[in-house]
Amino acid sequence: MSNNPILDELHATRAKLLAEAGGDLHRYIAEARKRALASGRPIAEPTQRTIRCSGAAKPSDLPVENLSSPPAER
Repeated sequence: MSNNPILDELHATRAKLLAEAGGDLHRYIAEARKRALASGRPIAEPTQRTIRCSGAAKPSDLPVENLSSPPAER
């Protein structure tokens, strides 16, 4: 055991919950979801966020990107 009683309690609780599900994490999650749905409380349903293309030019698209110095100094 560690010197942290709170952490010890969390580990013990996790082990107990997992043991109740027969050691199967997927089964535990499915059962927890059923309990949450049966509670009648609202449950957030996060959606996948996507990055929108702005259509702005990329720095590598500029014609002077690979020049060694600005045109005025040549």
